[in-house]
Amino acid sequence: MLQHIRPAIVMIVGMTGIAQVLFHHQANGSLIEQDGKVIGSSLIGQNFTSEKYFHGRPSATTDTDPNDSSKTVPAPYNAANSSGSNLGPTSKALVDRVKDDVAKLEAESPGVPVPADLVTTSASGLDPDITPAGALFQVPRVAKARGLKETDVRQLVEAHTSGRLLGIIGEPHVNVLRLNLALDALGKS
Repeated sequence: MLQHIRPAIVMIVGMTGIAQVLFHHQANGSLIEQDGKVIGSSLIGQNFTSEKYFHGRPSATTDTDPNDSSKTVPAPYNAANSSGSNLGPTSKALVDRVKDDVAKLEAESPGVPVPADLVTTSASGLDPDITPAGALFQVPRVAKARGLKETDVRQLVEAHTSGRLLGIIGEPHVNVLRLNLALDALGKS
């Protein structure tokens, strides 16, 4: 039995060592620090609710209800419980939530189409990114709340838009945490 376990342990230790040397940042969770303190990960969304910040995709993650352990309660971006909602397109609860979210966003920017990623959850419930359209949709609200020019906030979004990997893989996206940190760095809040 030891002859089977030993190669597995050596491989794990070896791969961990290689990852630490070649991909140190990623191997340690892609953590983002500010003033020497970890404030988040570029891989896990955060629940920004203030009008002064860009908001990410809705999160469907939950946690155990502190009042009744047999039930769950919403816990946005709960990395310990990564999951989608499992609600299908005919689910009344899902349809009602999306309609409510769309109505709130339409009130925020009348006449502007609401990007789908601002009202739909990702499969993990932890997506840290939004589409460039989702970020640009929020520019007027953020600029107004911070007393900034919309053109300045729009330029910030464009500067934080990542393109496709190698020009062909994935979709352009904006990391919400990094964008909000850059927004804070502008100095007005």
